Amino acid sequence: MADIDNKDQAEMDPADMEDVEEVEEEETGEDENSKARQLTVQMMQNPQILAALQERLDGLNGSPSGYMESLPKVVKRRVNALKNLQVKCAHIEAKFYEEVHELERKYAALYQPLFDKRSDIVKAAYEPTDEECEWKADEEEELTDEMKEKAKLEEEKKDEEKEDPKGIPEFWCTVFKNVDLLSDMLQEHDEPILKHLQDIKVKFSDPGQPMSFTLEFDFEPNEFFTNTLLTKTYKMRSEPDETDPFSFDGPEIMCCTGCTIDWTKGKNVTLKTIKKKQKHKGRGTVRTVTKTVPNDSFFNFFTPPEVPESGELDEDSEAVLAADFEIGHFIRERIVPRAVLYFTGEAIEDDDDDYDEEGEEADDEEGEEEGEEENDPDYDPKDAVPPAECKQQ
Repeated sequence: MADIDNKDQAEMDPADMEDVEEVEEEETGEDENSKARQLTVQMMQNPQILAALQERLDGLNGSPSGYMESLPKVVKRRVNALKNLQVKCAHIEAKFYEEVHELERKYAALYQPLFDKRSDIVKAAYEPTDEECEWKADEEEELTDEMKEKAKLEEEKKDEEKEDPKGIPEFWCTVFKNVDLLSDMLQEHDEPILKHLQDIKVKFSDPGQPMSFTLEFDFEPNEFFTNTLLTKTYKMRSEPDETDPFSFDGPEIMCCTGCTIDWTKGKNVTLKTIKKKQKHKGRGTVRTVTKTVPNDSFFNFFTPPEVPESGELDEDSEAVLAADFEIGHFIRERIVPRAVLYFTGEAIEDDDDDYDEEGEEADDEEGEEEGEEENDPDYDPKDAVPPAECKQQ
């Protein structure tokens, strides 16, 4: 990893040395092999890289049967006509998605006043009325008058014991922690910063401009950086590739650009300073070197790898960008529109319930089969043979 800074500890600013790590380093071939193994393990544990690998595996949909090669020339000629029709379909589909984007822009303007009011409530700029706060529970959640009164008294007692909080504290930070895709990016040192996040907005490109959307992260003044707005823009394309028109499957994100974060001195969580002790193989002398190196942080989200003009990326950068695009799309499509449900956990519970129902159905089917076997007078448990994959090797 390239050094960002290399200087003696005596030359380091005290503010930059708050979380200095000490690392013992032996310059031997065995250590290099160990580091390589550790790096491989870390990569396979990285959810972003695994997501990219899974995406590639999902693309392996089988192989041609060979039937096409056996067709007469006159039939192949007609198949080519069908393929030309398919190209025209792809271009029509591209226009369809362009109109969908226009509809998204139109309805985003209708949603925005509601999202603005949500933001005002979260950051205590607006106090909702009693009528706005009234929520009708489901029938199964209906409580007796006595239970309601008891719950009300307990809440009032708790409120008296605590200071009156403003708005909804840690709203967005809680949303991030509740969603696996985002919590995997979140580090412990990121949480104090995200507590200052007041809103996330989605802004679409203007009519007539290339298709894109921007995520705007609105922060209150804080001790970590001087920005009040961090942005991430995703540029999209909705047109078939001339060299491979059949690969078109709707708008695709071509690239993304972040923003510069103006960190307060000593508060940059995307970097860390480490001290390494290096032992010379020949002379046996030991020296201490200080380095500033990249650090895991959610705020690396705002400095994605740059896509070169050629469009060609190495595998690591391609994996990072694939995961980044997935995260940006998820924030736009799910998190911003349904933030309160991710805050309460209801959106996550709904997903879990769907999986549970499938599991219960499978269990019921298995139970029915077992019951039928046990009720069979000729059934002997000894005759049951486990599936091949369950046999011990």
